[in-house]
Amino acid sequence: MIDFNAVTEIEKRTNETVVKKRTGILKDPRYTGHCMGPDELECPERLDVLYTLLQEPDLSGCFTDISPRMAEKDELQRVHSAEYISRLEATSGRGSVYLDEDTRTSAHSNEVAQLAAGGLCRAIEAVHAGWVDNAFALIRPPGHHAERTAAKGFCLYNNVAIAAHYAQSKLGLARILVVDWDLHHGNGTQHCFEDDPSVLFFSTHQAFTYPHSGSLREIGKNKGKGYTVNVPLLPGFGDGDYLVIYERLLKPIALAFRPDMVLVSAGFDIHFNDPIGGMKVTPAGFAGLTRILLDIAEACCGGKLVMTLEGGYHLEALRDSVREVLKEMTGRRTTEIQSAIASANPKKTAYILWRVKQVHQKYWKNLAVSSTGDPTAVPSRMDRFRGTLSRWIAYFKS
Repeated sequence: MIDFNAVTEIEKRTNETVVKKRTGILKDPRYTGHCMGPDELECPERLDVLYTLLQEPDLSGCFTDISPRMAEKDELQRVHSAEYISRLEATSGRGSVYLDEDTRTSAHSNEVAQLAAGGLCRAIEAVHAGWVDNAFALIRPPGHHAERTAAKGFCLYNNVAIAAHYAQSKLGLARILVVDWDLHHGNGTQHCFEDDPSVLFFSTHQAFTYPHSGSLREIGKNKGKGYTVNVPLLPGFGDGDYLVIYERLLKPIALAFRPDMVLVSAGFDIHFNDPIGGMKVTPAGFAGLTRILLDIAEACCGGKLVMTLEGGYHLEALRDSVREVLKEMTGRRTTEIQSAIASANPKKTAYILWRVKQVHQKYWKNLAVSSTGDPTAVPSRMDRFRGTLSRWIAYFKS
């Protein structure tokens, strides 16, 4: 439980430095009780390295601990069918049970998954109540691939979708921004909210890879059209490229949407060393992404931001990246975005910005102007041809 008396006041610094924040950490040793088997990428050791990270000298004592709770049945049923929940419950106490070709359970997996979903709700409650300024839920199993009736891609319950519904139904928040920077498209999260204009889902992900969804033309359905924004990317995007996309696409859309809270499906498999990824993001790039999201949250909802762990399968890369994210969240470092995006490939990013703008500008009028006030660049016909050709080549190679 949070010790309310131990929560310190925000430390004010001079106006040329960032304000320190009270950052909550949701953790529990029980999260290592889910194990899909030896040599699996999604393994308990992912949390071992992160929990050890919290004890490093420059981070130790910087956080407020948040204790998790089990998700309640009605919270699970807002996202998942009763039949699917019963199927997961039936795995308790059993050995390895395959739910799909990538996802299996162990004896305690159902309880751990309920603890992950309920724990994220607890982190949201802590931020909403002002016990902490922002929070990172260091939990597993991940969740963004889980569908209403099926496990998928290492995911059992869709943690972020359950938590978003909790924020609205139990805490009274009207608008939720869900940002997913994982290497893989958050298919389950999108499907949960694609007809709901009260939840804006923004996803950057590697194109033509698992789960083979998240195309640019997937924009939502019915009243939710325009509130699903997919930005599929070819392999090779690095720090500056990602920061341009988040600064010049996400930020203007988010500022127009004005969420009451920002939730982040934080996958670290876009790190350049990740064994299953093709992106080139460094720990500094993750810090920059965090800075943009913190700025959005500060502008829209008093800084209310909650991250939850999704992918990331190179243990050292995961540790190093989360370290920089936590420094950014606590105000112990701050990334100057405009200088950080100097490394972006201008032709490659201009093509991406143009493609997304062509689809979404009728829903988000301010996409015609970037967050810096400069007109969004329009690539030349030759650059557009090269971009389209590259996508077709990547498609046939996939």
